[in-house]
Amino acid sequence: MASERTEKSSFPPALRILLILAATVIVLAGVYVVRGIVGPVALAAVIVIICYPIGPALERRGAPRWVSGTAVVLLAYLVLAFLALLLVFAISEFVRLIQGLVPDFQNLTNEVLTWLDTLGVGATIGDQVTQIFSVSNIVSVVSSVSGDALSAGTAFFFVLAYVIFMSFDAGRYAGAEKAFGSRIRSFVDRIGAYSQSVRRYFVVNASFGLIVAAVDGVALWFLHVPGALVWAILSFVTNFIPNIGFVLGLVPPAILALVTNDWVTALIVVAIYCVANVTLQVLIQPKFVSDAVGLTLTLSFLSVIFWTFIIGPLGAILSIPLTLFVRALALETDPDARWMRWLSGDDGVLDEKPPAA
Repeated sequence: MASERTEKSSFPPALRILLILAATVIVLAGVYVVRGIVGPVALAAVIVIICYPIGPALERRGAPRWVSGTAVVLLAYLVLAFLALLLVFAISEFVRLIQGLVPDFQNLTNEVLTWLDTLGVGATIGDQVTQIFSVSNIVSVVSSVSGDALSAGTAFFFVLAYVIFMSFDAGRYAGAEKAFGSRIRSFVDRIGAYSQSVRRYFVVNASFGLIVAAVDGVALWFLHVPGALVWAILSFVTNFIPNIGFVLGLVPPAILALVTNDWVTALIVVAIYCVANVTLQVLIQPKFVSDAVGLTLTLSFLSVIFWTFIIGPLGAILSIPLTLFVRALALETDPDARWMRWLSGDDGVLDEKPPAA
């Protein structure tokens, strides 16, 4: 009788799907509204996950919990300090570089207009080209970059505070199974597997990013493209953006090579990026990333677009960890969703025992 009452009171499958979709839209809308908070919190959480293993390692050697927590905080702050130095250097050099190249941009505009006149192109296209490379437009780009840097600096102070809280709380949560018994072991195992996937993902991306940055930086320096170190840093950062990061890292140095040198140099830059970056970032790296985190290439690409829309530019860098987190919460708790996990790229689900009928 109880099973019959439960069956009658359960929602029809179609209605259940609609309710899940409606709840998902509401949650995502809320995340979008508070994306200024969610982004820094997600970044702090990822950094703590990366740095957390040093804490248990110290505790196994007899260190008290407050020492291990402090070590995690210090390591996280070193990572943040390194990222902050890269950001400050890159932005300051970019602003200085663009301001010094305004005459070159104007010369390029005049050359393009002359070339369009020889082709008999109307004045409308010429005006559009002039507007693209105008002084006011260049100044607007520089001001926008400076404003984004200020916003990033403000968010950075929130991240510093979040890291402290999360680092010490992580040590406390590590004893959850000891406090509540084996009934929460599956949840603890899921969080542990998620953390390991995030660490593997960033290790793989950082390794390939350093190689790509070195190749790009040396090539740009050899071709006398201004700001080679800045564009190498950009290559390293955009390497954490799946699939489309290569294009984002290519466009600025290619344009600068055209402005300061000639179209031949610009084509050489494009060719070098295509050979080095496409080979490493598009052909080789995705396979390592897919094996490390268990996500299909299609889902990795879509996650960049989705999370960038939801929480802004930071979502592009954190797209894979955020997607893994959603899968851990939404799919790995449901035994009937094994096929959806496999569809997302989790081949490990094939080794699990199917749920009892």
